[in-house]
Amino acid sequence: MTPKGNELSPTQKVERIVELLKGVVPRLNPPIHGMFEVQKNDPYRVLVCGILSARSKDEKTVPVCRRLFEKYPTPEALLKAPLEEVEEVLRGIGLYRQKAKYLKEAVKVLVEIYGGKLPDNIEELTKLPGVGRKIANIILIHVFNADTIAVDTHVHRIANRLGLVKTKTPEETERELKKIAPKRLWKEINYLFVGLGQTICSPKSPKCEICPLRGLCEFSLRREIGNKDP
Repeated sequence: MTPKGNELSPTQKVERIVELLKGVVPRLNPPIHGMFEVQKNDPYRVLVCGILSARSKDEKTVPVCRRLFEKYPTPEALLKAPLEEVEEVLRGIGLYRQKAKYLKEAVKVLVEIYGGKLPDNIEELTKLPGVGRKIANIILIHVFNADTIAVDTHVHRIANRLGLVKTKTPEETERELKKIAPKRLWKEINYLFVGLGQTICSPKSPKCEICPLRGLCEFSLRREIGNKDP
């Protein structure tokens, strides 16, 4: 008999959640699939997609990334491009002027300091303009196959809704998840939680009634209790 959510240890709960999501998320075809397709695990593309994805939905980011890579297929090509030209390519995405500036500065460092090769540690990666901890962890996962957890708004929200953590910031969520999640599962958490967040567990109107994690989720349980007649 499969134990109920409240009978599982935190580690067992993470393992069960990952197991369930692996069977569901790929079939939902979330927008993050488009991001995987456009970045192709190429270091330059992963860096650019990461910078452009900040505070922007994948649905809007992916077409802009495709446009940019068609025009500037290498970091050297982007480095040589005038800032105003890059801004024009990025129109349609939030904060496009600031992101164009970050891209130009980041590829300059990438080419001139690192010889076109991304560093393989979070300390050096977060020194790149426009690269925070989340993007650095994405790079470590997709470029270097490193065991880490990339925490964005989806991962932070869902981990708290599930009751896996009780945290205020993505950095705290990353730290607390690493305490309870087996290291072999770290790389998968971002994709699975983001996929769920993009399709079912939205910020304002989560579809708890169709969620595969319904029986494991503290947020869903509270909603059910609140909706019951006295």
